[in-house]
Amino acid sequence: MPLEALVTIRYGPYESCGVVDYRTSRLQGLQTILEAHGHRWTLEQFLDWNMVELIVKGESVFKCNIKDLDFGGDGKLDPICKEAVKAVREAY
Repeated sequence: MPLEALVTIRYGPYESCGVVDYRTSRLQGLQTILEAHGHRWTLEQFLDWNMVELIVKGESVFKCNIKDLDFGGDGKLDPICKEAVKAVREAY
């Protein structure tokens, strides 16, 4: 695996406080932990509600519900972030 993968983080809108919108606050831990492992990332909005998908070299390597990610933080204690990094590492 190259030390630095380019990961596209595709995310959909989700409902919070009665408003459906695209929000990135639940992606902060995922972004931080990807950077800590030497990866670069870009964000891309898509239409699937409540979904997060990681794309490496044009291939979907991980999917989860955005509401399952911890709000804010550095991702170190979030088991889903750990699974996502493992999926990126095994993509090669």
